[in-house]
Amino acid sequence: MVHLKTDQAIDEMRAAGRVVAHALTAVREAARVGTSLLELDAVARAVLRDARATSPFLGYRPHFAPVPFPAVVCASVNDAIVHGVPGGYRLRDGDLVSIDCGARLRGWVGDAAVSFPVGRPRPADLRLIATAEAALAAGIAAAVPGNRIGDIAHAVGSVCRAAGYGIPEGFGGHGVGRGMHEDPGVPNEGPPGRGMKLRPGMVLAIEPMLIAGGGDDYACDPDGWTLRTTDGSRAAHVEHTVAITAGGPRILTAP
Repeated sequence: MVHLKTDQAIDEMRAAGRVVAHALTAVREAARVGTSLLELDAVARAVLRDARATSPFLGYRPHFAPVPFPAVVCASVNDAIVHGVPGGYRLRDGDLVSIDCGARLRGWVGDAAVSFPVGRPRPADLRLIATAEAALAAGIAAAVPGNRIGDIAHAVGSVCRAAGYGIPEGFGGHGVGRGMHEDPGVPNEGPPGRGMKLRPGMVLAIEPMLIAGGGDDYACDPDGWTLRTTDGSRAAHVEHTVAITAGGPRILTAP
């Protein structure tokens, strides 16, 4: 069931989104060569604590997960696509990092992700990140009343495929509200003009995930969470929480 949000609720979600944006900025600034993923998680925890927000990630356990998620961010490095579990790994020069973070504030959730290089960036990584961000922008531009979910999916997928990148099947965006994952699902590829019609009050997480090697295959690590490319190529993941409004899309997790 899709829950339409009032203007007041969307304003509350914007407040949660600002916390997410602050956490992602702080984590990115802390992500230097030698920093561990656990230390990045601690940075995000401090931002949430100072904002009196909680994490919708911490303790989350969907049906596929063998254990609850143990952190407040997903930290995915190089060939990890999404859902990376922060651990003792220390960042190295040239790593490609994707950080996904959520915040719950006064009962409302924000959810966003960024990808960035550490140290000296590889040109191929910069192209991958730029394409992911362009796909996200295209998806957001399609998030207007009267369009359909398929229009967002087609906009995202077209940018990714035109650049020669793969898209992990079965993973994409989702509704956001009181819960981190609500209806409807928002695929990263699909035919335009299909699916649920977009209406003011809908709030969606749009999140392109790109595989540099061009294939769509992935495998799950033994931790039951981290998804990796099967060809060993690098991946990027970006995301914003976006409200559908009569005046156009409103990005709730913008800095």
